[in-house]
Amino acid sequence: MTIKGVLFDFDGTLTHPGALDFPAIKLELGCPVDQPILEYLETLAPARRAELMKILEEKEEIAAKASRPNSGAEKCLGDLKNRGLLLGILTRNSLSSVKKALKTFNGVTAKDFSAIITRDVSLPKPHPDGVLQAARRMGFKSSELLVVGDFRFDVMAGKAAGAWTALLTDGGRSVMAPGDPDPDFTISHLRTIFDILEQDY
Repeated sequence: MTIKGVLFDFDGTLTHPGALDFPAIKLELGCPVDQPILEYLETLAPARRAELMKILEEKEEIAAKASRPNSGAEKCLGDLKNRGLLLGILTRNSLSSVKKALKTFNGVTAKDFSAIITRDVSLPKPHPDGVLQAARRMGFKSSELLVVGDFRFDVMAGKAAGAWTALLTDGGRSVMAPGDPDPDFTISHLRTIFDILEQDY
């Protein structure tokens, strides 16, 4: 196993879980509870979709300003960078909200990431497109990437792209569903990434 880069989900992975209240947002948008928001919006007429997308973006901007780094996130990113690994972000959010949220981090900016893949430039997770895009931007194969996220879509996208995957549980229950691919690793804290990397060195 050779890992040259780590591709992080953003909300709930690099940021502390809970800034985005998905159940409340779904209720306001009229999205069924068992359907992802972006996929729901794609089923609507263009005018209605644009109207609801504006509401979603407003919610994301508010959440971005209120978000805080997840436990150990800033040190983890710094230590990975010092070890020579490339960093990336893959999120279903907008680039604008990611940049706003990163302003709450100490010693971390958008420039620290070799790739920031958002819904503005990629098909959303669980589609593997974002992982493949990140690998291309970083300059190596997806099999040399570790995808880290707190939701089943992160694992699904990573596995479909041929990357290594780590599910971050933050001490909670697994979010995987029956029939989902198994993550290669399950971690309860971001620092555990280094235990995975030790298998390389």
